[in-house]
Amino acid sequence: MSPATTIDRTGAPAGTRRLLLGGRELSSHTERFGSMPAISDRAAFVDAVAAAGLRGRGGAAFPAARKLAAVAAGRRAVVIANGAEGEPASHKDAVLLSRAPHLVLDGLGIAADVVGARDCHFYAPGAVLDGVRRALDERRARGYDRRPVRLTASAQTFLSGEKTAVINRIAGLPALPGDQLVSTSQAGLRGRPTLVHNVETLANLALIARYGPRWFRTAGTPDEPGTMLVTLSGTTETGVVEVPLGIPLLDLIARHGRTDPRTVRAVLIGGYHGTWIPADALHRATLSAAALRPLHAAPGAGVVRVLSRTECGLRTSAEIITYLAAQSARQCGPCRNGLPALAATFTPLATGHPVDPREIARLANLVDGRGACAHPDGTARLVRSALDVFAPDVALHLHGKCEIIEAQIGAQL
Repeated sequence: MSPATTIDRTGAPAGTRRLLLGGRELSSHTERFGSMPAISDRAAFVDAVAAAGLRGRGGAAFPAARKLAAVAAGRRAVVIANGAEGEPASHKDAVLLSRAPHLVLDGLGIAADVVGARDCHFYAPGAVLDGVRRALDERRARGYDRRPVRLTASAQTFLSGEKTAVINRIAGLPALPGDQLVSTSQAGLRGRPTLVHNVETLANLALIARYGPRWFRTAGTPDEPGTMLVTLSGTTETGVVEVPLGIPLLDLIARHGRTDPRTVRAVLIGGYHGTWIPADALHRATLSAAALRPLHAAPGAGVVRVLSRTECGLRTSAEIITYLAAQSARQCGPCRNGLPALAATFTPLATGHPVDPREIARLANLVDGRGACAHPDGTARLVRSALDVFAPDVALHLHGKCEIIEAQIGAQL
């Protein structure tokens, strides 16, 4: 395939609704998107993905073309579709697989063609895999795609979707992160070059193969093109929406969440390993890495949790930190000792006990960068963010007071 054959075919989805249009059935999928294109020139397709500017939608935002090229350079490659969402606040992969499973499977097949893989794996929660299995059966029955795909149910844990945990689970080991001395693109599953792509990334590969990089760039920003699936919660309208990268967070909350921004206290962007953004900074925040970087935040896997003015940010953060401490792999000191200590110190502060916030910050610094995986780092990020954004609440809690609780009590009198 040359780049010219992938540019703007008639019938390309207009606007920003792209990923969720395909339909559950193969007939509706092919009616909307046509047959899966063949990849005759692997290098040209990698160039097309690079020109499109697609980055991974699993959270790390790594350039998709670089992953493809790295795995394609090896021999006996393996491709894994990762649909595990251990993140409790994220539902976008499950929604995508329920609405457009064939688009994801198209992307899986294209990725396998590009890297020369015969072994394909699909990793997702068991309930989600039921729909994937039906889609695969339908494709085989109609001779649409005869490539075998092995299904593996993901563990129901926060870390189940981490890349090395995915590979370990498929290999028959516990779904725990492992030391990554060599890139999985060189030596992953059973020592073979392994491409692990989030299912949203694969769906975008299928669209780029059909409509090309120029079409892909009609949404988003020049530096961060395309759309993103976002899981909205804490808003009047909650659920998964598809929006262009670069959308202002205030527009996202007001237009898609149907929530008055004046009722917002803060927004947690990027999920449980994310960052709190205070309401007074939302006017300069957009769903893009470039705009969020000055706020020490990132889009991550597209989780946006809105905190209303009737909620205590410290209490909400304490619940998340306690959950993260319980969800660690317990393979290293920062997870076994540091995260439980953080939770045990942060929770009393959140409930109005006089805990020195400097001790909480010290513990966060101790675990940061010292774990076998990034779980301690993400937890420390959330802790620092909460201490910073909710600093006025910290001052009140140190004196046994809470603005939110006192306001609720006053409203009841």
